[in-house]
Amino acid sequence: MSRVRSVAGGGRAVEVAPERVAGWFERFVSQHGGTTSTVITGESVRVQAVDGALATAEVPYGPLTEGLGEYPVLAVSALVEHVSRSRRIGLLLVRLGGHSIGVAQDGRVLVSTTDRKQVHGRNKAGGWSQQRFARRREGQARVALQSAAEDAVRVLLPVAHELDALVLGGDRRALEALRADRRLTALLDRAEPRVLDVPEPRRTVLDDAAEQARAVEITVRDPVA
Repeated sequence: MSRVRSVAGGGRAVEVAPERVAGWFERFVSQHGGTTSTVITGESVRVQAVDGALATAEVPYGPLTEGLGEYPVLAVSALVEHVSRSRRIGLLLVRLGGHSIGVAQDGRVLVSTTDRKQVHGRNKAGGWSQQRFARRREGQARVALQSAAEDAVRVLLPVAHELDALVLGGDRRALEALRADRRLTALLDRAEPRVLDVPEPRRTVLDDAAEQARAVEITVRDPVA
């Protein structure tokens, strides 16, 4: 089932598996009276419907190099071909206190590691007790992030030259903190712009992320009344 979420400014973002992209766009234009244009750039494919609805697909693993331009009909074959290619992807999922890291190909995890470290929640009590608790929590967070960095170095760096891309997921602040480890700088610089929204990382979550990483995110704006 496709994942759907609301987006800022109205509309919704839908994650569509590569094998369903062509059919999704065909249904979209059918439901909205046909197509007035398809605009293809290296970063996106924008389909305008007759009734004013707009569907914009962000190109993953881009840029798109084939079929660029504007067409008066539905024209998504270049996008479908691009997203359907087999790719080996590094996955780095991190939330404070847990991480799951692996390598996947075509939605299947080939290598993985998952770990969890205790990080206490925030203490609402005031005074010296709160300060002591905060210091303890900061220490636990550092240990958890260091563990994530070490596992990323161990699992991903030896095969970095084999990866077509790196996909991140989880907490953005925790992921950004990993950039302090210079061993990971070059790898993290290759990461896809989209950060997957995932729950506390576990192996099953990593399996789901491997499929989610293949999906095309399409933002739909309904016609203005």
